[in-house]
Amino acid sequence: MHVLGPLRKKNLHTWLPDYGRHLLRRARASHGKPVHLLFALCDHYEPLHGKAPDDVGLARVDAWADGYAALAEFRDSNGRPPRHGWFFPGEEYRPHFLDQLGKLVRAGYGEVEFHLHHDGDTAQTLAPLISSHLDLFAEHGHLSRNPGKKGAKYQWAFIHGNWCLANGRPDRKWCGVDDELLVLHELGCYVDLTFPAAPDPSQPDKVNQIYWPTGDLSKRRSYEHGSAAKVGEHHTDRLLMITGPLALVPKRRGMRLENGAITGDDPPTAGRVASWISQRIHVEGQPDWVFVKVHTHGAIESTAASLLGEGGRNLHSALAEHARGGTQLHYVTAREMFNVARAAMDGKTGDPSAYFDYVIKPPPVATL
Repeated sequence: MHVLGPLRKKNLHTWLPDYGRHLLRRARASHGKPVHLLFALCDHYEPLHGKAPDDVGLARVDAWADGYAALAEFRDSNGRPPRHGWFFPGEEYRPHFLDQLGKLVRAGYGEVEFHLHHDGDTAQTLAPLISSHLDLFAEHGHLSRNPGKKGAKYQWAFIHGNWCLANGRPDRKWCGVDDELLVLHELGCYVDLTFPAAPDPSQPDKVNQIYWPTGDLSKRRSYEHGSAAKVGEHHTDRLLMITGPLALVPKRRGMRLENGAITGDDPPTAGRVASWISQRIHVEGQPDWVFVKVHTHGAIESTAASLLGEGGRNLHSALAEHARGGTQLHYVTAREMFNVARAAMDGKTGDPSAYFDYVIKPPPVATL
């Protein structure tokens, strides 16, 4: 009990088994530097976080619109500036917010995707709710269009608010929809980037993987079961799961839980960047392309000040340092990361930048 108690309090028991398997998988992979490093910063971008009034939300969005260009001094191996993923919550829709983010998208600084907090829903209530939000996003030129799939107008990436995808919490709060993966895919979602969620109990026993959920996708926590994405195999009847780094990292006293979350109190450092890369997340059979997907709540003032200031400079300086000596750094959005993963599954090799628009094309606002 003395051992199990602390583990359960932090919910380590939900993911430690696959973390152990991950360490074995990583040991079998190449120990050299990645040939290509794909870096995506996925922001749970909530201007009204903390029930802030609209004027505070406006100031938060304007701070990003005014301050992001300073990061353009950093460039990846393709000459591109840092690319940000603003996962905007549908329930916080305000026209000004999406128009301001549209300016950043047109400047080549990233893309807007879909984020949602909801509670007590069913598939019948969730689908029209999401559809109405997507239509509003599209009015501002966001979201990739779907040229051929019947029943879905848009193609989009998703992060679930409060981590509780597919009714994943033990208490069933903040969702309600067991078959959420089916609803999302039917509406055009092609990739979920919610995880890791540790130490939240929604965290699955799927660690440091790109994978396809398997089994009965109508069941609660259906993301818990999956098969690794691998060369020579892909699916079109379900969305892909791309998880970010999750690790136990030694520190001066004990161990640190590294879950890829960037906050004002826990900014990016060279050591953290190294730990993210060292997880070596990749499509099975293509170890030369290493995927690093981290997350933040960037609208909050302290986090925004860090990411747009010293924290951002430290982050991109550390990435640039890793890109020396043979590794190519590629800043990517969630859409571009998915496209590269799909290209890997199709057996593509070489420079992954050739596949940034491989399957899912850019949203209209990016090409205006």
